[in-house]
Amino acid sequence: MNRYPRNMLGYGPKAPDPRWPGDAKVAVQIVLNYEEGGENCILHGDAASEAFLSDIAGAAQWPGQRHWNMESIYEYGARAGFWRLHRLFTAMDVPVTIYGVATALARAPEQVAAMQDAGWEIASHGLKWVEHKDMPEAEERAAIAEAVRLHTEVTGTRPTGWYTGRCSANTVRLVAEEGGFDYISDTYDDDLPYWIEVGERDQLIIPYTLEANDMRFATAPGYITGEQFFQYLKDAFDTLMAEGEAGEKRMMSVGLHCRLIGRPGKMAGLKRFLEYAKAQEGVWFARRIDIARHWAETHPPQRFERPSRMTRERFVERFGGVFEHSPWIAERAWELELSPAHDTAIGVHSVLARAFRSATPEERLGVLTAHPDLAGKLAQAKRLTDASTSEQASAGLDALTDAERARFETLNAEYTEKFGFPFIIAVRDHSRAGILAAFERRFGNDRETELAEACAQVERIAALRLKDMLK
Repeated sequence: MNRYPRNMLGYGPKAPDPRWPGDAKVAVQIVLNYEEGGENCILHGDAASEAFLSDIAGAAQWPGQRHWNMESIYEYGARAGFWRLHRLFTAMDVPVTIYGVATALARAPEQVAAMQDAGWEIASHGLKWVEHKDMPEAEERAAIAEAVRLHTEVTGTRPTGWYTGRCSANTVRLVAEEGGFDYISDTYDDDLPYWIEVGERDQLIIPYTLEANDMRFATAPGYITGEQFFQYLKDAFDTLMAEGEAGEKRMMSVGLHCRLIGRPGKMAGLKRFLEYAKAQEGVWFARRIDIARHWAETHPPQRFERPSRMTRERFVERFGGVFEHSPWIAERAWELELSPAHDTAIGVHSVLARAFRSATPEERLGVLTAHPDLAGKLAQAKRLTDASTSEQASAGLDALTDAERARFETLNAEYTEKFGFPFIIAVRDHSRAGILAAFERRFGNDRETELAEACAQVERIAALRLKDMLK
């Protein structure tokens, strides 16, 4: 099977109404990453020092030795930054989700107690704040299990949310297979939660952010001042609020790090944003677990038969009649690169139409000649396919007077004599009068023009049929 696993469609043009509590226009979610003490460090058994997300310009790993400056920057996050942020969030009554690295939490009993006293959610940020991309699958699975074990031992409860950050291509699947997480956040692909299927498990995904994120203070291009951070967050928030006013309600994630936003000059921008957002009406500040529980209750998972996962036999059985009496089109379409984007009426139509368009002229003509005449002898003998019967009835072609039937028979014969194939039109788009007018208009076309029009009408008929089949 030629299958493309990435989902490039998502909710498409019409996302679901999240129905946030209080009919909020936007849900704002603050994440504070607690990584200090879980980063790369030879004291932790790692091969080199940390080099990621600090105020050291151009930082590089120091193999086999401690990087005193890097360690002290991470220590600032634990010693000063965390407490500054804790005072801000508790004073403003802002709920927070902690992405807690298990080994970092184990080295921070005072901070963990403060998180718990504040009622913050402590989600798992993995066992260590290290790269997972090169981990063998078995090693990563073991690291996930140990992260859960240690997190539970340190906090007293197992984590129900997960975010790795420095993940591998296997991470989301492996975390879902662990089976105990209400949500996973190792994606950045949407403004709303969504479900994925991992074996028999329906796993909720709550996407995260790398742009409404203070990590941009430590990357180039990035933020230089707290004012820049404030302005970006405000612009994002205002856009989402305007969309919410128009009925397109979304979620806004804000990502923070103790050692970055915990610096006084940077935190000033965050404080301004929180003051601004909290002064608006129609905003739901929530922990990620609150969003997960709301989504699971409001939009539970719904499985359906996905065309991109069908066997050849099932795909042809299901869609072989969409193009009249031409199952070979579905057979060829199944061979194309299918993905979750093809699990809709438009998606299936795309691959069927591609198979039709890439066929030989003789094959396409065969599809045209397989179509019945309008109100013709097959219709009168009730020998049309169910789809054709329904379509012709929709335009009242099953209830013609004798004179009208005779007129259609004459037009059918004259048209077929001139062009070599039946007159084809998506009758559901027209009235009887409109169909007759199209007959008259199209008689004036040359054969090449009419052949193109007939093929376009065949594709339109297929699109309407698929719309009925795949709601």
